[in-house]
Amino acid sequence: MPKLTLRRVAVLASTLVMNAAVLNLAHAADVVRTPLPNGSDFPISLAVTVPAGFDTVYVSGALPQMVDKEAPKGSIEAYGDMETQTTSVLTQIKATLAQLGLGMGDIVKMTVFMAADPTKDNKLNFPGLMAGYTKFFGTADQPNKPARSAVQVAALVAPGALLEIEVIAVKPHEAPKKGKH
Repeated sequence: MPKLTLRRVAVLASTLVMNAAVLNLAHAADVVRTPLPNGSDFPISLAVTVPAGFDTVYVSGALPQMVDKEAPKGSIEAYGDMETQTTSVLTQIKATLAQLGLGMGDIVKMTVFMAADPTKDNKLNFPGLMAGYTKFFGTADQPNKPARSAVQVAALVAPGALLEIEVIAVKPHEAPKKGKH
């Protein structure tokens, strides 16, 4: 067995670090987003497969921010129409992910909770949702599409809010840093 000199140990250590970095880059390409059938360009994935070696990040549901503080409290006018609310919520989620070193392209699953819109005969405003959503997903800048469910709920916790969105994102697993728990 060869003698382990300080130089050999340093070379081995640097090789291990470089290999780990290459593996992390390879992992980013390992998330598989299965497109919808028949060449559909609808901006969601049929399924997303996340291999071993990724950490899962669960982001709590986000509600829209008020856009008109002069509007009656608890009114849709206070939060804006569905497109405005969707853009508000996804902008908040983008900021949360950024704090964690992630982006919108790291989202693998999204659940949208929608309330009926009284200005649309108490029906869901799905076109308004999509108008805001497509600013963030399936674009030239951010082509990754999450698996997504959209469900109707009787009401949301904030009167006047038309939707709440929660997401699950993934990132390559990092070894814990010493001294951090």
